[in-house]
Amino acid sequence: MTARLILICHGSTDALRKSVFPADEPLDETGRAGAAALIGHLPYADQYWSSPELRTRQTAEALQLNAKVQPELHDCDYGAWTGRGFDDVCARDPAAVSEWLNDPAATPHGGDSILSLIHRVAKWLAVEQANDQRSIIITHPTVIRAAVVHAIGAAPHSFWRVDITPLSITRLSGTRGRWNLMSVGCKHSRQMSD
Repeated sequence: MTARLILICHGSTDALRKSVFPADEPLDETGRAGAAALIGHLPYADQYWSSPELRTRQTAEALQLNAKVQPELHDCDYGAWTGRGFDDVCARDPAAVSEWLNDPAATPHGGDSILSLIHRVAKWLAVEQANDQRSIIITHPTVIRAAVVHAIGAAPHSFWRVDITPLSITRLSGTRGRWNLMSVGCKHSRQMSD
């Protein structure tokens, strides 16, 4: 018995394009069109999940998926940095940004640490593995990075070494308490079946 997860990163947004710490912004036109182009190319799934944020729900809608909101899949909370540009935050407080990028337990913004994000995603993955189903999940780059780090048992410091782009697809399979990374950050392929 094996759980199979297809994690799809939400489509592009203005905040993503401008390197802004995200709030609850909508997809941009490129994001909507890109998601619509995937219709008909995704495999069957037993269940469809979405993060609660608008950009993930809109991606699921554009994919014509009846995805249920899963609160545990919410994006990283960036605290005081939410809605601010990365360059602006770096210019105003370079030490805080350096701490956050180099210490997975750091929370200089008052939001989530990378370590707490990884732990939250790990708990969700344990539940998914017990369900023993194929799931398609629409979520955020941070959540997918956390899933990959946990799945392969990588050190939390490796979180920033996993690149996840809009509408990329990451696949995990899990059985008997362990996960296997099948693919990460891949663009759409007509051959998505296992």
